Amino acid sequence: MRDTAGRVRWAPGDHILWRYRGNATEQIHICRPVTVVQDTDELLAVWMAPGTQCVKPVLANGTPVHEEPLATRYTAPRTTVTSRWFGTGVLKLARPGDPWSVWLFWEQDWRFKSWYVNLEEPRTRWSGGVDSQDHFLDISVYPDRGWHWLDEDEFTEARRAGLLNTEQVRRVREAGRAAAEVISAWGTPFRDGWEDWRPDPRWTVPKLPDDWDRTPAHMAS
Repeated sequence: MRDTAGRVRWAPGDHILWRYRGNATEQIHICRPVTVVQDTDELLAVWMAPGTQCVKPVLANGTPVHEEPLATRYTAPRTTVTSRWFGTGVLKLARPGDPWSVWLFWEQDWRFKSWYVNLEEPRTRWSGGVDSQDHFLDISVYPDRGWHWLDEDEFTEARRAGLLNTEQVRRVREAGRAAAEVISAWGTPFRDGWEDWRPDPRWTVPKLPDDWDRTPAHMAS
């Protein structure tokens, strides 16, 4: 649905797609069906349930990306496969315009584990969900407010492989510093109590549509 300003809006319980374009081809290579928790002018919150069928990239020979040596991880040919999300579910939080999203992880007994700050392009809305592009560099944040950088080696290798140019590297580093300032100040969403949130037990697991990689007919602001 759309609001009075013509912007795409979703209601709690709606099923949408959370997708990422590849950095080399621009084609969708990650697709995760999720359930909308909240959609306001300030925040989009979605839940990815355990067992959700997702799309992920692998090497053309079927090797998982993370098992490929770093030197060739971003130059070896790739394809996509479908697989079930393993482990506990993930709550994803994204504020409009922020070049990152914040993901919450729990243990099997709902003991809160950590936040994960995924640096990415600000998400573009369309009728079926949101699209973005991953920027490799991430931050892990813990309940004691400690944090550290993740995947700096992948970020460096992606730049060497030509997936990020000098200007993009500058913007990602700038976004990372901005995110770190929010963490240090314990700003939104870390202070907002989302670690105590629980999914509605009536929700069903969204299905992966056959046209998960479709090009949106009309992009939404």
